Amino acid sequence: MVFKGRAGSLYLFFLIFLVFSLITRVVLLVKALPNLDITPLLLSKVFAVGLFFDCVTFSYFAIPFYLYALFVPDRIFRWRPILWTATFLLTYALLFNIVSEYVFFDEFGSRYNFIAIDYLIYTTEVIRNIWESYPVIWVFSILFALNICIFLFLRRFIDQSRNTVTTLGTRLKKGSLFILLPMMSYLFVDHSWNAISRNNYANELAANGIYSLTSAFRNNELDYDSFYATKDPKLVLDRLRGMLKDEDETFQKSTGMDISRTIGTKGQEKKLNVIVIVEESLSAEFLGAFGNQLKLTPNLDRIAKQSLLFTNLFATGTRTVRGLEAITLSYPPLPGRSIVKRPGNENLFSWGMVMKDKGYDTKFIYGGRGYFDNMNYFFSHNGFGIVDKTDFSKAEKTFENAWGVCDEDLFNKVIQEGITSYSQHKPFFSIVMTTSNHRPFTFPSGKINIPSGEGREGGVKYADYSIGRLVAQARKQPWFDKTLFVIVADHCGSSARQYALPIQRYHIPLIIYSPANIRPQQIDTMSSQIDIAPTVLSLLNFSYTSRFVGKDILDEDAGPKRAFISTYEKLGFLEDDKLLVLSPKKEISFYKCNLRDGTTTEIPLQDAYLQDALGYYQGTNYLYQNKLDYGEVSPRILPPAKISHIVKKLNNNSIPGT
Repeated sequence: MVFKGRAGSLYLFFLIFLVFSLITRVVLLVKALPNLDITPLLLSKVFAVGLFFDCVTFSYFAIPFYLYALFVPDRIFRWRPILWTATFLLTYALLFNIVSEYVFFDEFGSRYNFIAIDYLIYTTEVIRNIWESYPVIWVFSILFALNICIFLFLRRFIDQSRNTVTTLGTRLKKGSLFILLPMMSYLFVDHSWNAISRNNYANELAANGIYSLTSAFRNNELDYDSFYATKDPKLVLDRLRGMLKDEDETFQKSTGMDISRTIGTKGQEKKLNVIVIVEESLSAEFLGAFGNQLKLTPNLDRIAKQSLLFTNLFATGTRTVRGLEAITLSYPPLPGRSIVKRPGNENLFSWGMVMKDKGYDTKFIYGGRGYFDNMNYFFSHNGFGIVDKTDFSKAEKTFENAWGVCDEDLFNKVIQEGITSYSQHKPFFSIVMTTSNHRPFTFPSGKINIPSGEGREGGVKYADYSIGRLVAQARKQPWFDKTLFVIVADHCGSSARQYALPIQRYHIPLIIYSPANIRPQQIDTMSSQIDIAPTVLSLLNFSYTSRFVGKDILDEDAGPKRAFISTYEKLGFLEDDKLLVLSPKKEISFYKCNLRDGTTTEIPLQDAYLQDALGYYQGTNYLYQNKLDYGEVSPRILPPAKISHIVKKLNNNSIPGT
């Protein structure tokens, strides 16, 4: 009678949990095999460390079961339907978790992480996306039938645990381990213990998905100074100021902790309209201009030949909000959540603020519901008006899926908003976020030669078709010759990775198209999404006071030759063919890398690269934490003493016209 008594029921649940966790690990191992160099030592590490994390996870998982077994009287505990129901629900949940982890692993190359936390928050879009992407009813039905078979096998073991007569003291003595283990785990176990290899897939296999999910929830925002390598703030800010210094720019203070500087004009200002198309998941590798042979992007390839084509630009992260943050604020990524989703993100110095100060009609235009990822709040409090799906009339929505209207409908709205601004004699600046190149990859039928819902290739080709149609429609407008089209991705099409920061998974296109104003040219300078705003403002010959961290890519003498890539924990600084990675616990890694295939070789740390990386990352964090990046004061989130301090700074460093 191995599972006799109340403790026996917990041991049974423990065994069930371990078996299902093992099955999950094996399934994911098979999925990851093409990305693993399997050795007996690596396999032993994966399963040994994996077993450890499974045990740790169950120690938390068992708390409600233990409390029930501890306090419920014998007559209730022996009631068969309760134990049967609990077991059936447990095994069904664990079966469903195997499927969920497989789907998540297939999409992101990892166990549950902070993305899964977001998915739990924005249930409307996520549930609909899952419903449109997978045969949900069939999956649930098959799992239910399989779970009945599992339950029938386990039923006799469940009944063993019912045969018990105990006292509270006995139960406390026998079950004390189930309280001690989670306490010890919380105090001493760290999620980073699954780092058994340089191969990211191996590390994810050694983890437990449920534990990873709770860890992501606890560490959704990381304090830079507590977790990452630091130097004296004054030295760091001096380094940052030195890297930002340019002969056409004048710092408003010759020394200090402020990067406010006046950008001098290079000629007469050009009040051109600017439409920034932030294309969902548009990896550089999808474009023919970057060597793709599948002819998925004929329109973009044609436009690229008539444009400034930036061939060596990198996304700052793997999420849409990271791309929007970098493009709008000209900020390298900070650890944890994007600033777009953080509290207290109002009135930051942004591209929208600069354009608004220049008299532009500024708008963020999105085909979905902009409450998702806090986008509406962020943009509406940083210089933009909002146009999202709720502003589309019924006639304007010809097709929509879980994420919003199709790109054609979105771009029709962009044209109409441009017409409205033009009729009011206002130049306009629009940041447009697309959605069609996103799972479930559905779009109106009959537009391209790939059926709707067939996968990524169809999503890319339809996105390209829609951009081509947008340009064709815009060419008919009287404002076309006075408009810059900026086409860039928010991030790459896949974040699955063998290494923690695979360079090729951050390589994205940037196209600036305006045939009446720009001579076609290919720009190979290494650069980042944070450099887009300063570059476009330079093309417009705008003079303004800047707190941007990004630089003008076209500045041949001082233009960027570095990029920033990140996960929510790891911060990468890419310069030349070297990659420096800052990680929690103040860890620093330094690699020589192949920019073509993303492979890396660890090398001894070079202090100059570390100083540059800290200048950008620690320096930017200092500016953000001390509100030195604010376009104006936001009193409601700051104590009076802090407000007084910031007001004095802003009086000395104000933006003209604010």
